[in-house]
Amino acid sequence: MTEEITYGDFERVDIRVGTIIEAENFPEARKPAYKLRIDFGPEIGVKRSSAQIAVHYTPETLVGRQVLAVVNFPPRQIGPVRSEVLTLGFEDEAGAIVLAAVTQSVPNGRRMM
Repeated sequence: MTEEITYGDFERVDIRVGTIIEAENFPEARKPAYKLRIDFGPEIGVKRSSAQIAVHYTPETLVGRQVLAVVNFPPRQIGPVRSEVLTLGFEDEAGAIVLAAVTQSVPNGRRMM
C-alpha cells in the first residue's frame, strides 16, 4: 500500500467513464499498444489515449466498451501520439493490463464518486 492521502487529495483526481469509439494498432510503441479515441460526453468531448492493453484485447473488442480514465492529467507525448487521458487498468499475474471498467452502462462523462 502507498502513503495515506486525504479525501481532498482523492477529489483532485478526476476519473470519468467514457466509451471507446476508435481503437487502432500503435506499431511505433515500444510495447504492444493501441491508440484509442474515447468519448467522454459533451462536457469533456472525445480524447485520445495510448494504452498497452494488446495482450487481452483487440481493436474490435474495444470499440463500444466503456472504460475509466483520469481526465485531468496534462497531456503526454508518447512517440507520435499525444495521450490526453490515462486509461485505467490493473496488472494480471503475468503483468498484462486488464482494463478497469463499469459493470453496467452509465452516461459518458460521469465522474467516479
